[in-house]
Amino acid sequence: MKILYMPLKKEWYEMIERGEKPEEYREESPYWRRRLIECYGAFGWCDVRGFDGRLCGGCSVGPIFKHFDAVCFSYGYTRRRMMFECRRITMGQGRPEWGAPNHETFIIKLGKRI
Repeated sequence: MKILYMPLKKEWYEMIERGEKPEEYREESPYWRRRLIECYGAFGWCDVRGFDGRLCGGCSVGPIFKHFDAVCFSYGYTRRRMMFECRRITMGQGRPEWGAPNHETFIIKLGKRI
């Protein structure tokens, strides 16, 4: 089983725990691109876009997201944890009341609690 591990702040952890927040957001950054996107580019890892700003040959159909069976959330860096099915990963604008910024982010859609 492939698991994505994510530490959360108290507010977001408790909202997910209560079932009020069915998705989690992560900033669109080189770190999260490497963790969440498969890159089959001809030149190795290219951060989705090539050095000249265009999509490389391997990414010409758009980003292909890695498959995760589950997401394990931790309450900060404590031992308190909970696990959910990972339904899918997409990109888009999330809901600000759930902690999403006002620009495009990675959206991790959650399924049932495991």
